Amino acid sequence: MQNTDQQFDEIIAECRDLFSKKLSDYGAAWRVLRPSSVTDQIYIKVNRIRTLQMTAERKIEEDDRAEFVAIVNYAVIALIQLEDGVQQELNADPATIMQRYDLLTASAKQLMQNKNHDYGEAWRDMRISSITDLIFQKVLRTKQIEDNQGITLVSEGLDANYFDMLNYAVFCLIKLNEATKA
Repeated sequence: MQNTDQQFDEIIAECRDLFSKKLSDYGAAWRVLRPSSVTDQIYIKVNRIRTLQMTAERKIEEDDRAEFVAIVNYAVIALIQLEDGVQQELNADPATIMQRYDLLTASAKQLMQNKNHDYGEAWRDMRISSITDLIFQKVLRTKQIEDNQGITLVSEGLDANYFDMLNYAVFCLIKLNEATKA
């Protein structure tokens, strides 16, 4: 029996550590990005993962793992940008940003727990490539909603898509960890 909650926490701790270090290095420069720009950053990351999964040759020695971590962190950034809007000044308090990170990832974990209950952790039987495709699909849906100025008829909003991208990326990271331990 896998301990998904513990694995989730370990992955988020790794992602949080990188986020915090980059916040220290660069400040909150990402606060100037419009939500569509953040979506495009996630698109770049998931598109690279898909390309690497479908081809044998790599010209840059950065693995899928780093890209999935980036998707987690960009999803958090997108959720903050949705809530707070774009900023022109970079005077954000790092402690406040990290508190937001913790609150948003806790919300993502609660969503994951609820869905895992209802779906019986079906993701554990999926291939990483299939979960990657689901992230890609969520990005394309998000881009369409953004192109429609956020107006949907029956679909979930942007935040639901970012939470799903975050959780799917965590699932891929869990599966990658398990594969290296096997």
